[in-house]
Amino acid sequence: MLMRTDPFRELDRLAQQLMGPGTWSRPSAMPMDAYREGDEYVVAFDLPGVSADAIDIDVERNMLTVKAERRPTAKADDVQMELSERPLGVFSRQFVLADTLDTERIKADYDAGVLTLRIPISERAKPRKISIGVGSDRKEISG
Repeated sequence: MLMRTDPFRELDRLAQQLMGPGTWSRPSAMPMDAYREGDEYVVAFDLPGVSADAIDIDVERNMLTVKAERRPTAKADDVQMELSERPLGVFSRQFVLADTLDTERIKADYDAGVLTLRIPISERAKPRKISIGVGSDRKEISG
């Protein structure tokens, strides 16, 4: 149901490590999982250390965009950084949702650094039985 639009993910990760934090014009990728659970698709993004007000979720037609920003924590003047491995900056993922998903009823939850989107499968895409009518009212066409 999801179409992956990021075939060079590992290359992007390497470039992120070499070029530094992401910016709004050049965001870094964020790790995610996507799976189907019953009648909905679930997409989970790892965003540890990001506050909920720094996350932006947009849907335009079938394009879903998630952007988040991890800001540096305030430090006292006498603090000397010894090691800094946690990436800061802007993170983003964008992908196309299938027409069979209901983009009007997406639910988003953020807990313990994980943003979870639940996207229901639209009613028209669910399997359904078609009844067969048996008619005794047959007509012949003569020509």
